[in-house]
This record gives sequence, C-alpha cells and structure tokens, in this order.
Amino acid sequence: MVARITARAAREALSRQRGGAPARPGLGTPRSTATVHNGAARLGVSLGLPYPVDIAGACGEIRSYIIDRVGYLTGMRIDNVSVSVRRLVPDVSLRRGRVR
Repeated sequence: MVARITARAAREALSRQRGGAPARPGLGTPRSTATVHNGAARLGVSLGLPYPVDIAGACGEIRSYIIDRVGYLTGMRIDNVSVSVRRLVPDVSLRRGRVR
C-alpha cells in the first residue's frame, strides 16, 4: 500500500513541476518500492523525466514532495527516498527537428 501511495505522490510531483499540466506522453508510470519497519519507511521510485530538465533539481523536488506527501498520508516517518531516472523523454518539437 505504501508503494502505491509513493507512486501516486511521484505522479503528483511530476505534474506540479509542469505547472499542473498532465504528464508528457512517453514518460510512463512511476514505479515504486517501499520497505516498512517499526513505523518508518524507506522508499524507492523510478520514473521518466521530460527533456530538457535539470535532473538533479527535479529529483530533489520530487524526493522532497514524496517525503512530505507520503509521510502526511501514512503517518509514517520517511527515512530515505531513492529517486532514479529510467529515461528522458524529449518534447515533440525537439524530436521533429532531428536530423537523421
């Protein structure tokens, strides 16, 4: 259950970064894991990010949002959140301009 809440929080964080716009096609659904012990959780999430993006900045914002949101919704202490980027998805306008 905590992993599902984590994935949902990651989707919310991605839409917040885009000013509430829906996720870019091709990003896919964030995948998450959770390990819970004695009321504390260690979370992992892997996701796609829109390109171009400040990867470190985006991951930091997503991590912070997940800590706050999952902690609020579950009442658990969040000890660690690991965010990994599965892929970068370029904007459609960037793909059209490519030379092949």
